[in-house]
Amino acid sequence: MNRIGFIVTSALVALALLSSTLFVVDQRQFGVVYALGQIKEVITEPGLNFKLPPPFQNVTYIDKRLLTLDSPDQEPMLTAEKQRVVIDWYVRWRITDPLQYIRNVGLDEAAGANQLNRVVRNAFQEEINRRTVRELLSGKREQLMADVKKEVLEVVKGAKPWGVDVVDVRITRADYVDAITESVYRRMEAERKRVATELRSTGTAEGEKIRADADRQREVAVANAYRDAQKVKGEGDAQAAAIYAESFGRDANFAQFYRSLEAYKASFSKKSDVMVVDPSGSEFFKAFRGSSGAAAAPAKK
Repeated sequence: MNRIGFIVTSALVALALLSSTLFVVDQRQFGVVYALGQIKEVITEPGLNFKLPPPFQNVTYIDKRLLTLDSPDQEPMLTAEKQRVVIDWYVRWRITDPLQYIRNVGLDEAAGANQLNRVVRNAFQEEINRRTVRELLSGKREQLMADVKKEVLEVVKGAKPWGVDVVDVRITRADYVDAITESVYRRMEAERKRVATELRSTGTAEGEKIRADADRQREVAVANAYRDAQKVKGEGDAQAAAIYAESFGRDANFAQFYRSLEAYKASFSKKSDVMVVDPSGSEFFKAFRGSSGAAAAPAKK
């Protein structure tokens, strides 16, 4: 039993030692082998690799993929006309030489991101100081980003190369600081209100003009219609008078009878009308008296 236990223990120790000497480098990473704190080897190709067991040798990994650094703060910058603006930006970068990166920057990606953030921000500040807000927001924005990228590359590939490559530098937002933005919004709102008031005043004046013109045309149309109506009515009255005159001239008794009927009609147009006269001595009811032959007898020509 002791022998079997010894064999098992020895096998486990051997496996542990073997596993500590083997490591796998992923295709997305660099493998850096350290020997007593010194860089022994940098492995750039993926696969299974061997090293001495700790503490003689250790391995760390550095990301070789394309990394993104976003602007971490919102500190304002001054433009050429001394306007305070806030910009959001991002940088696409990658580690290309792990040996130089570890010696001149740091042991992990965070160290590079911190130093790169400082360099990019200084480059943006320098370029924005040379430009106006209009240039920052116009087509010259592309040139600004190209100049910032150029300055950053000069730093990371200078006398002490960082072992990194900056692929792209972009501005995602450029705006005034909150106080200035609020002031700009108030001015814009006041301007829009002024334009709206002016448009309403113009619309009201045009409406009054249109209504006045419509009223004038209505008055003219009514006056013309009344004139035409009176003209037609006058012509009708003249024709009626001529017909009456011709008819009454042919028979005087008929004319007297017709006028009496018109008078009766006008006098008794309503049921509530009351007239008190003496029918025996009044000429008004002459046509009602059967003894009168003037109304009943036909006229002789």
